[in-house]
Amino acid sequence: MAERRIRHSPLAHLHLAARVVVDPGDAGARMSERPPRAQLAVRGDSGDKAFVAAFKAGLGFSPPLAANTVVTHDGLAVFWLGPSEWLLVGEVPGEQLAAALADRHHALVDVSDSRIAIGLSGPRARDVLAKLCPLDLAAPALAPGRCAGTILARGHMLLHVLAEDSYDIHVHRSFADYAWRMLEDAALEYGVAVIDGGG
Repeated sequence: MAERRIRHSPLAHLHLAARVVVDPGDAGARMSERPPRAQLAVRGDSGDKAFVAAFKAGLGFSPPLAANTVVTHDGLAVFWLGPSEWLLVGEVPGEQLAAALADRHHALVDVSDSRIAIGLSGPRARDVLAKLCPLDLAAPALAPGRCAGTILARGHMLLHVLAEDSYDIHVHRSFADYAWRMLEDAALEYGVAVIDGGG
């Protein structure tokens, strides 16, 4: 499963650590690079009660079964990506889950190096995102705690709504530089500050 090792950030060349401010002042948007986290892609039949039970046995809770929902528990977030696909991000007990699912039809793939997360928050965060994303960000389907696979400018993102004015934007590593620059450019008119991403 996911190995713990030093990973090179695809945003390292932007020297974001040197731009971090403790007090963002009146900046309407705050951006950060989230620390790397283990990620595991899971596939299985959500209509198979035995699969769902095995998933629960492996993690201690059932996978989210409704579209665009997220289950969080003890440092682990499980994102619904489709009727038969989930993404686990955080403290992933991969071997434990693999053992629980051993007798069920499933697929587990370590994708820890495939994506990074960019944090976007602040009073104008939604306005920034609205410039680049076609979704109605005020819709009930995107209430805090929900997720959506959608478009950021001309690329793909997995959007996790943390709060009304706080988002985690998961993008593929090859798209990270473009995503950061597009978000920062969209935020300029509101004032943008780089903050510590935590972890």
